[in-house]
Amino acid sequence: MRPSPKPGIMKIAPYVPGRARAEGFERPLKLSANENPFVCSAAARAAYLDAAAEMHLYPDANTSRLRAAIAAKFDLEPERLVFGAGSDEIFAMAAQAYLGAGDNAVEPQYGFAAWKIATRAAGGEPRFAPERNFTVDVDALLASLDARTRIVFLANPANPTGTWLPFSEIERLHAGLPGNVLLVLDGAYAECAAGIEGFSDGLDWARDKDNVLVTRTFSKVYGLASLRIGWANAPAPVADALNRIRLPFSVPRAGEAAAVAALSDDAFVARSVSHFVEGRRQLDGALRGLGLETLPSATNFVTARFDDAQAVDEALARRGILVRRLANYGMPDWLRISVGTAAEIERVIEALREVLDHLKGE
Repeated sequence: MRPSPKPGIMKIAPYVPGRARAEGFERPLKLSANENPFVCSAAARAAYLDAAAEMHLYPDANTSRLRAAIAAKFDLEPERLVFGAGSDEIFAMAAQAYLGAGDNAVEPQYGFAAWKIATRAAGGEPRFAPERNFTVDVDALLASLDARTRIVFLANPANPTGTWLPFSEIERLHAGLPGNVLLVLDGAYAECAAGIEGFSDGLDWARDKDNVLVTRTFSKVYGLASLRIGWANAPAPVADALNRIRLPFSVPRAGEAAAVAALSDDAFVARSVSHFVEGRRQLDGALRGLGLETLPSATNFVTARFDDAQAVDEALARRGILVRRLANYGMPDWLRISVGTAAEIERVIEALREVLDHLKGE
């Protein structure tokens, strides 16, 4: 006799992050995790360092300062906000609150890996709706629902593909959902899609919806990935349910201080978004110039198809450049490449040119 995990736990494939190490390189060029190449706001860094004097104090369990700042910034009701250690914890809380044995959560074919982990950990079963040309297919999502569906997960723009839906499709999806199905709209890359015609982050639209949870993060545009700060806007009953199971101190004190400061630095956000837009255009054009197929992107990365993605990934790593293989997403021929600085984009493209030429000559 020995302790046994509950059914479903051993079906979980552990999350595989983007590589952070390359043999022989102390500081490789890391384009594997969609981090901000401008680091973070100077104001956020200063606020974090100032808060270091309070390391002996527990965080504010209500995340009061950040709650007030987000509510004011986005014109939201503060009592409807939920906070977690990145968006990932909020996905896990939603699954824990709304899924049980025999229930299922529907997600797109190439959905973010954390969703199925959350689903299976809660005792539910993930269902995968086929995508059309690596873009979410609303009709396929709706066709995947049954009487035991409790959650639909959707990221717009999507990771790892970078593709997006016009918001009219999100509205159509919601209109087709039963009222007891929670739509989790993951906006981790929403800021990156600013200016794209027909796009919306859904925050204002969700204001009067009883079954929509919109999640956001400080990890991407704000450059605070290591601090793990996610938040969500939810209907009051959903927020109440999630807050009952939320870990009481999941947002660290210094992290909250940095996030509040980052939220007020509009210039840093504008600079980051402008660079992501131009950088993905530059990266996409260069990749296509090498004869590669790319997916249209509204994020801070570009996803491209290779004849031998594994060989290219390994060859780049030997040159001290890390990108993201997508075999664990069911996309074995694809690599995801984050938008770095202009110089970093030039470096990865030059390395790819060398690698591809070498592989052709073998």
